[in-house]
Amino acid sequence: MLERFFSRSIVPPGPVQYLVVGLGNPGSKYENTRHNTGFMTIDFIAEKYSVKIDRLKFKGLCKEAVIGGVKVLLLKPSTFMNLSGQSVQEAMAFYKIPAEKTIIIYDDISLPPGKLRIRRKGSDGGHNGMKNIIYLSGKDTFPRIKMGVGAKPTPQWDLADWVLSTFSAQERQALSQAAEHAAGAVELMVQGKINEAMNRFNS
Repeated sequence: MLERFFSRSIVPPGPVQYLVVGLGNPGSKYENTRHNTGFMTIDFIAEKYSVKIDRLKFKGLCKEAVIGGVKVLLLKPSTFMNLSGQSVQEAMAFYKIPAEKTIIIYDDISLPPGKLRIRRKGSDGGHNGMKNIIYLSGKDTFPRIKMGVGAKPTPQWDLADWVLSTFSAQERQALSQAAEHAAGAVELMVQGKINEAMNRFNS
């Protein structure tokens, strides 16, 4: 067990080859809300690979990890959702990582909790975090993992209020399973196996 822990927590030398970014809003006010599903998923992945995301850099919190034999940087932007691109752009420029090797994980109201959808590229789909990332980079070729958080229960719900609401106990259980699937998808994606990830994990 100890051997397994140390093999995962010690990052070997060499360049970072992929960025894995979870989107959310910083601060206790936003913890465990639907809009912070990207943060929650990144935290799950970090725990799975025995790393703590505690380094302040690139306008966010980050940490290097080895996933599937590939050196990656796990990143949680601290810029608030609408300015996520500032953090992502800084990290991409520093490591010279292209959009095609920058995986973005974020919430999606069109999918129920527990479901996820992997895409090789695409539009922002109305998501403000992705909108800013695409705008600042001028590219839409970011692989992404969209995590289901559920649609508004009634049309009267304000969308901002809905995405800033918290999950029920049942939804959190479903989200935990989705995070496990997302971790498996990331491992395949950083090995260049995005088609396999889509075939295995797309809902």
